Amino acid sequence: MTVKQLSLPELTQGCRQFGIGKVGLWREPVQAYGVAKTAALVRSAGLEVTTLCRGGFLTGIDPGERAAALADNRRAVDEAAALGTDTLVLVSGGLPAGGKDLCGARERVADALAELAPYAESHGVRLAVEPLHPMFAADRCVVSTLAQALDLAERFPAHQVGVTVDTYHVWWDDRAPAGIARAGAAGRIHAFQLADWTTPLPAGVLNGRGQLGDGSIDLRAWRGYVEAAGYSGPIEVELFNEELWARDGRAVLKETAARFLEHAA
Repeated sequence: MTVKQLSLPELTQGCRQFGIGKVGLWREPVQAYGVAKTAALVRSAGLEVTTLCRGGFLTGIDPGERAAALADNRRAVDEAAALGTDTLVLVSGGLPAGGKDLCGARERVADALAELAPYAESHGVRLAVEPLHPMFAADRCVVSTLAQALDLAERFPAHQVGVTVDTYHVWWDDRAPAGIARAGAAGRIHAFQLADWTTPLPAGVLNGRGQLGDGSIDLRAWRGYVEAAGYSGPIEVELFNEELWARDGRAVLKETAARFLEHAA
């Protein structure tokens, strides 16, 4: 998503050119290119798919809407398995239209996880619940803190459900480092993502993630937290940023790799 202006063939070529051996993929471009074709493409490029984003949006009340969401998440599991990744990132979904019951919405997420986790396990895929910054609680994600994500995940075996730690969403929370330790002790850190926080936020807040080193987050410290908790898996850089998307994608890819070494390695 950091370089969504690149086609999947361009992305794989750029990764090879700049020595990037792993890539996190999003469902929309994968579906547009074709799941089987994408799997063959990344394999031929010698790349490993770290995660697939995203499943989730499981807070609906209407039975038809809920059934459709569960079916879509099963498809997402199938796609992850076909791509060779063991991790599907989940964004819970926001409040249903007119709703105000955050706790009830989180319980519906838990109910959905109870249906999806065994299915995912049978396909060799883990579910990674991602908390988003509280500003997204109403319309995008009722899971706002790492503690809330863990409270959901811990209802299930760690090999079925864990969490995604994304610096953009948790850096403000002084309890998050303890949550990382809690998650690590149970083997529940299933994905780790970096993005910086820059101000002022753009009008389209969703696309306001800063390039590494441009903002307020001590990225190296957060890497230290997850590694101290026992995490040794891939580190993804996930940037939603209109200015980056308007630039040459290969240049952004090269810059991002350099910024990672400068600010997070």
